[in-house]
Amino acid sequence: MASTFLPLGSNSALSGKHILITGAAKRIGRSIAEYLASRGARVLLHYGNSRTEAEAVAARCAWGGQPAPLFQADLSRVPDILRMFEEVRGLGLPLDGLVNNAARFTRIQALDVTEEDWDYIHSVNLKAVFFCCQQAAKIMLEQENGGRIVNLSSLGGIRPWAQNAHYCASKAGVIHMTRALAKAFAPKVTVNSVAPGIIPFEEREEPRTLAGIQFTPAGRAGTGTDIAEAVAFFLSNQGYTTGQTLAVDGGLMHM
Repeated sequence: MASTFLPLGSNSALSGKHILITGAAKRIGRSIAEYLASRGARVLLHYGNSRTEAEAVAARCAWGGQPAPLFQADLSRVPDILRMFEEVRGLGLPLDGLVNNAARFTRIQALDVTEEDWDYIHSVNLKAVFFCCQQAAKIMLEQENGGRIVNLSSLGGIRPWAQNAHYCASKAGVIHMTRALAKAFAPKVTVNSVAPGIIPFEEREEPRTLAGIQFTPAGRAGTGTDIAEAVAFFLSNQGYTTGQTLAVDGGLMHM
């Protein structure tokens, strides 16, 4: 199968590609959306509750003379995911890429985690990622050129964090599910994962963040752009890189 995806070094590697990003209104999702748009991608933006912020991102990522399309969905509900992908289909455009960025995070001692706490995290961090991958793949497998899926995991899916066992489990699940789906959707659809390290936004000056930076070989925290560059690499690949997880953590994984 000939791919229309060009090497990463090309300025047109993502030009004109239609890429859906979940959780695109804030933080890393916003960074990914704006970075991909700057590379010429036509981004499609999902948001949950942050419509005002999503509209601002859509305006900055405009294509075709209009703000980027917005899709609202509660990703903890599979019917919402199915509806969102029907709306994506309704655009009548190819879906070249999916970035599963939306996630939830809580810090709770393992002895205190309730079933509600567990489901709150896993319903979005793992279950929603699976069903978004599934629905995107159904579209991509119908296309001559297939597609690219990138799932956002976390350093917590690789290294254990004592106060985040439920969260770590969800993100470790994303990594192994990425490997399984890479096999399930091959060869037309690649599935890869990016695992961010310390990527602070409002919490940049928190003691926990500052302490983590001290142990990071790169000597600094990461940025949304650092993550977006890794996502762009996987979206731009020729189809031979699949089932992989790239830790973007300044070397912290090895400390």
